[in-house]
Amino acid sequence: MTTLSLRLRVFLFFSLIGLGGVAVVLGALILGYRQFGNAEAFSAFTTVAITAGFGILALATFVWRLFDENISKPIEALAAQIRVRAATGIDTALDDKAARYLGDLAPAACAISDKLGAASQATAETVAQKTARLERHRAQLLRILSDIPVAVIVATPDDQIVLYDGQAADLMEHEAPARLNASVCDYLDAGTLHDTLAKMKKKGQMRRPITIRGKSEAVYSGHIRVFDDDSGYMVMLEPLDPDAARPLVYDFDLFDQTPDTDINETALRDLTFVVFDSETTGLDPQKDDVVQLGAVRIVNGRIIASETFEALVNPGRPIPAQSTKVHGISDDMVAGAPDFTVVRDNFQRYAANAVLVAHNAPFDMAFLNRSDAIFQNPVMDTVHLSAIVFGGSAEHTLDALCARLEVSIPEDLRHTALGDAMATAKAFAALLPILEARGFQTFADVRKEALKHRRILEVHE
Repeated sequence: MTTLSLRLRVFLFFSLIGLGGVAVVLGALILGYRQFGNAEAFSAFTTVAITAGFGILALATFVWRLFDENISKPIEALAAQIRVRAATGIDTALDDKAARYLGDLAPAACAISDKLGAASQATAETVAQKTARLERHRAQLLRILSDIPVAVIVATPDDQIVLYDGQAADLMEHEAPARLNASVCDYLDAGTLHDTLAKMKKKGQMRRPITIRGKSEAVYSGHIRVFDDDSGYMVMLEPLDPDAARPLVYDFDLFDQTPDTDINETALRDLTFVVFDSETTGLDPQKDDVVQLGAVRIVNGRIIASETFEALVNPGRPIPAQSTKVHGISDDMVAGAPDFTVVRDNFQRYAANAVLVAHNAPFDMAFLNRSDAIFQNPVMDTVHLSAIVFGGSAEHTLDALCARLEVSIPEDLRHTALGDAMATAKAFAALLPILEARGFQTFADVRKEALKHRRILEVHE
């Protein structure tokens, strides 16, 4: 029973009352009929039994509906609001009007929320001061690095990239999409890399020159350096453009991740997610075509804003005027764009080894999988995640979800593939700590709970 939702448990409780009431009435009528001892009264007793039985069931159903609307749903909504504020930085006031029939529960919850908000505000101010100091140090570090003419990639012993600079990103993009937490071997020859590291370990070297081929057969030269605590290594190669910008993309927490070959047992934060959205010529995946695809990556629970994917697609046929009114993409805009096969293949490389996330994912996946190349990536749907956190009775459109999580969608980016993907990513990143607080720690935990909400159907966006 503890695994069932509150609303389902209340429904079962009233079902028991209704069925129990019918059983009591039937028992009483049977006993009365036997004591009466008149066979001709059987019809009258049967009429009374049927009328009383349906009456009790109708009354139980009516009271349950009142209880569900005024008690169960408000409690579910209030609990979701409290959990959201406990696990995120959202500090708006609780909606106590929805729980107006719950006595002092809603005002008490509001009081706790206000106190938590005040404490969070004080903590946020302290964190902001510390963060500002760290940002100044980071800016100083970037200025120093900008004068070092090398492309830098830092990786774990398992070759997972934890840092790359702007010049390394240019080099990586020549081989494959630049991705934090991807493998160095997705860009550079694994044999040369591992042979060099093995020779360095054997000779006790900390630094060694290296000439290595990329996946495109381009040849790069530079140095490789291992860290003295065996925590990883750094590849420093001659950049393609020494004067290019050098923004850093990094997450040193990736050093502490323990690789897990079974995705079902992998912690949510250890997974890499690609949150995507598509704009199409219509709503029928069997007849319509993609005109734009957009995506952003989430690594270690953090959106990597620099690692986005955005591409227009030439559908090979006119875009209906009613579709253009929604997403603003016209025939002229896609006239010189590649066809879907090219964009799909590029997106598949971008999303390699990641969990795909979308709002109303079956719709977008139907378009992706309509071609010969079937995506094997695991998939998560933010509609299901919304139902897990806010209950099945809540509204689960992208706008409603973003409103509850205080995620803003700029009007000019709404109904663009990258704009909606970014909004979905922000909502998804906000949902992650809430899911963890609910006890859903692994991919398998979330997938099992999502199956309970698989019947929730959502119109596209």
